[in-house]
Formats: sequence, C-alpha cells, structure tokens
Amino acid sequence: MQPLPAYQRWFPAAAAGMGLLCIALYALTGSYLLLAVPFVLVYMALITLNWKLAYWVLLFAIPLSTHLEFFNVTLSTTVPDEPMMWLFLLLFLLLLASRPGDLLPGWWWRNPLVLIIALQYLWLIVAVIFTEQPLVSVKFLLAKTWFLVSFLIFPALVFHSKKDFKRAFWLLLISMVITMLIILYRHAQSGFNFRKVEKAINRIYYNHVEYSTVISMFFPMLCIALPLTKGRALWIRLSVLALILFFLPAIYLTYARAAMIAIVFAAVIGIAIRLRLANLVMPAFYGLVALAVIYMAGNNRYIEFRPNYERTYMHGNFASHMAATFRGQDMSSMERLYRWIAAVRMSRERPWTGVGPNAFYSYYKPYAVSSFRTYVSRNTEHSTTHNYFLYMLVEQGWPAMILYAILVAVVFAQAQKIYHRFKDRFYRYCTLGLAMMFAAGFINNFFSELLETHKVGALFYISIALLIVLDRKSREEARERDAAAAVAAA
Repeated sequence: MQPLPAYQRWFPAAAAGMGLLCIALYALTGSYLLLAVPFVLVYMALITLNWKLAYWVLLFAIPLSTHLEFFNVTLSTTVPDEPMMWLFLLLFLLLLASRPGDLLPGWWWRNPLVLIIALQYLWLIVAVIFTEQPLVSVKFLLAKTWFLVSFLIFPALVFHSKKDFKRAFWLLLISMVITMLIILYRHAQSGFNFRKVEKAINRIYYNHVEYSTVISMFFPMLCIALPLTKGRALWIRLSVLALILFFLPAIYLTYARAAMIAIVFAAVIGIAIRLRLANLVMPAFYGLVALAVIYMAGNNRYIEFRPNYERTYMHGNFASHMAATFRGQDMSSMERLYRWIAAVRMSRERPWTGVGPNAFYSYYKPYAVSSFRTYVSRNTEHSTTHNYFLYMLVEQGWPAMILYAILVAVVFAQAQKIYHRFKDRFYRYCTLGLAMMFAAGFINNFFSELLETHKVGALFYISIALLIVLDRKSREEARERDAAAAVAAA
C-alpha cells in the first residue's frame, strides 16, 4: 500500500486545528462569522478539487440561505449561496482564461435566449454609466453578473444527462421542503394567523412574497414529476402525490394572491404549449395590458380608482383581504397603484436609461399622486415599483423593458418548439415543467420585482438555462431520427 501524499497526511489535522481555533475565537468574541470560517475553507477546497460537486452544493443551499445585513444596513448579502456565487464567478474567469475559445459551445451562443439576455446585460451597463446613483447601481451590476454566471452559464457546463436534471430537482425539493416545514411549524403556533405569516418566515425568506413566489414556481415541477413516476414503485408515486398535496395548502397559507394566480397561469401555459398555442399567449397578454393602460389614461380615468384613505388598510384575515381587493379597499393593492402611477410619470424624464438600477426609491415620491396615498406610502422598507416591467422602465429605460417583454415571449415560443421536437418522454415533461416554472415566476414578478433576489432569480435563470440545454438535446434527437429514417429508407 502506497503512503499518502504529504498534503493528505497533514490536511485532517490542519482542518481540525482550524475548527478548534475558530470555536475558541467565537467563545471569546461571540461572532458567529468565525464559526463559518471552516465551512468556507472546506467549500473553497471543494470548488478547487471538484467544482461540479460544489455546484450541486450551491443548488441545495439556495432555499436554505438567509439574508444578512452589515454596517448599519449599508451592505447586505445572502449566506451561504451568494458567497458561493462569488466563487463561481472567479472560477468562470479562470476557466475562461484557460479555455477562451471552447469553454462555451457554439450551440449555446447561437440560442436566441442567450442573445436577448446578452443585450439586456449590455444595456444594464449603459444604464449604470448614466445612473443617478453610481454606488448602488454598480452593486446591482455586480450582483447581476454573478447571478448570470452561476445560473445561466454554469448549467450549460453541468447538465449533460437525465441524472443531472433529476439530481437538481431533488436537491432543490429537499432543501425547499425543509424551509417549508420550519415555516409551517412556526405559523401553526399562531393558528396560521393571516397577520403572523411574516413572523413565521422570519429570516428564512426575505418576506412572504418571496416565499410564496419560490414555492409557487417550483410547484409545476412537482406536477410534471407525477406522470414521470408511471411504472415506478407505488411508494414513489404516492410520495410525489403527497408532496403535491403538501405544496397546495402551503401556497395558500402564504396568503399571497399573486402566487395563486401564478399557478393558474402556469397551467394555462402548459396547456397552450401542448396545443401549440403558446405563441399567442404573450401577444394577447400584452394587448390586454395595453388596452387597460389606454383606458385608464384616457381622460385621467385612473383618478376614479383612488382609494379612500380611511377605509384602505391591512385586513385581519385572508377572506377580508380578498373581499377588500375587489372593493378597492386593500392597502397593498392601492399602494401598487400609487407606485405604478409614480413610475409611469417618472419615466417620462429619463425614457432611455432611467434613473439607474436600484435608484427608484430615491426619486419616485415627487411623481406620485397624493390622492393614491395609503398608510404604508412612507415606504420605510425602501421597496420599489411592484411590477417588473415598470421596474425596468423607470430604472433602465424603454430598451430594458422591451427586451424583458421579448424575453418572456421567446421563452414560451422556444419551449413550445422544444416540447414538440422531443420524442423522449422525460425531456418533454422537463421542458413543460420548466416553461411552467418560468410562467409562475413571470406572473409573480408582474406584481413585484423579485428577479434580483437570490432565490427567485436563481429559479428564473435556471429555467431559461435548462431550456437552452434542452433545445440542443432536442435538435440532436431530431437529427438522429432523421439519420435513422434516411438509413431505413435506403
């Protein structure tokens, strides 16, 4: 038996010594960050030795990560997933330097989704150059960079077989269910009180909107997993069915209306893809939105929908909340109108580049219409437009908003082509599930701007990245079928 290399002999002792030192320093200082040092060093070693395994660890960490703030809230991050993204950005630069010509294959570059996102990124750089607030906009650009590298580029390097798709599904599902069980346990302590859901979520998700968006986006993947268990052991089918039945009340108990609408829209997209009607969905959606805007703007009709300040408030239960929504007396809905009107009026002054990424909060209030004010219009949490189209318009200008609108339409159109090009049942259902996951994310972000948060953004870009991978696989399968048909005909 050959003796171990020197580094393998001293590494366990050094690792143990580092761990004990960090525990001792934590006992002296009380700083929890010191306890993270050994894990950081282990992950850095892992990404050096086996970066594909490190990527699977990143996927597992996404739902479990939490938001931390530093230096009196001037800096914030999510741990452990965002530091992992920093390492993957560094790894990407190293891989690109070592393999500049062949790191990303030609089929990846030729996909129209890559072109649209590349144009979005380039215009983001333009918006940052002309921003009113350089510091926050540069931070936004950096975060977008490691997001795209981690969840748009690396999936093309990691996902090669059906095992990879299955592994990603189970890793995300297991860690997501862990967070859901913790939240539901906490929420149960208050009798699932409508007003206590934020307290139950605490630091696991940013708020109930992010939580509801994440689980409503993943729900379609469970739905497509059920038919894929056909022919498998009964306990596997029952387990997937039980998970579906677990997710449904969990989504309801988030008390997020957008998440419920998102599930319905995801089902519409799934049906439209199977019926070859997906190309019509987004033009129809945009047409209806345009008609609504024209109607509301005509003769300033939107003024008729102004809330009664005294009667518009946060309601005590979900039934009252829903009833108030239809009566125009729900505070969150009216506050959205307040922000939307301000965003539209604000965009007229900087139509091309906007005020800059992450700069909406600092400038929107002078453009708001005071008759739409609600009890939360002080906006102490510094939230933004509550609509991703307007978020793009006001912060990055018309080109950014148009590119986002095109991206959504092209995703559904391409998913439809991929689905019908495949004969492989597994990949067909994967295509359908990813398109539905993207659809749920789109609807949630029509009422918010969560693509820049780590959990929603990860699912959003992974769904696009895997559709790009599946587009290539479907073309390869089609070529093989044509070649086989040609041989048979000969």
